[in-house]
Amino acid sequence: MLIKRIISSIVLISIVSLVIFFDWLCALVVTLFIIAGLYEYFRMLEKKGIKIYKYFGIGMGIIIPLSIMLKFEPTKNWELLFIILALFFLILMQFKRRDNSGVIVDISTTLFGILYVSWFFSFLIKIRYLPGGLGYLAALLLITKLGDIGAFLVGNSWGRHPLIPRISPKKTVEGSLGSLAFSVLTALACRSFLPFNNGQLLLIAIGLNILGQLGDLSESLLKRDCQVKDSGNIFPGMGGVLDEIDSLLFTAPVFYFILARL
Repeated sequence: MLIKRIISSIVLISIVSLVIFFDWLCALVVTLFIIAGLYEYFRMLEKKGIKIYKYFGIGMGIIIPLSIMLKFEPTKNWELLFIILALFFLILMQFKRRDNSGVIVDISTTLFGILYVSWFFSFLIKIRYLPGGLGYLAALLLITKLGDIGAFLVGNSWGRHPLIPRISPKKTVEGSLGSLAFSVLTALACRSFLPFNNGQLLLIAIGLNILGQLGDLSESLLKRDCQVKDSGNIFPGMGGVLDEIDSLLFTAPVFYFILARL
């Protein structure tokens, strides 16, 4: 399992290292990750017996990152247009149903997937397209994912006290603190990429790490509810796409809003 995890990590790092230098290629890869993440999300819900609109949800989910990639911005909050349209069409689809049971659950879970996976992860594209976006995106990925690695390494070596066993039995308090330390040290190492002083950078690193851990726990909560161990198996030893991007789903939007206010 460890060997598979190492190989999958090397493959992922290689992909990211290659595509991050080209904004359009980075946006395209993010879109592909969104497609795979949405598929895994909807498949988990199907296993739970929820009648979701998988292909509609994936289709709407693709539009959001592609619109950012193509710089489609007719209004300030143009992404909300797609969310409203998605809700409108989901309601129209209900008129063809033979019964009314589960309508609210089916609509809300489909819309949640579009927001949670597509919209949140699309902020990586927005960050990359900012002036200086290459350094910003690299810093975000390093701070967030090295925090994940820190949690794994410290938790496996010294973890003794469960964090929230009801949600994720393997996560420990020691691993959480190790994750925080790794993120803070990484942020300080990325000082030259970012327009913040050391005090601001420390606060941002702590905030991003907390959000990243919450993102990880949130996905674990979804998997618990759907009674699955991993969202998928596309990365041997590591799980699915959602398992790899869960922490970024929370850190990317917040980091973008911080940068957008500069």
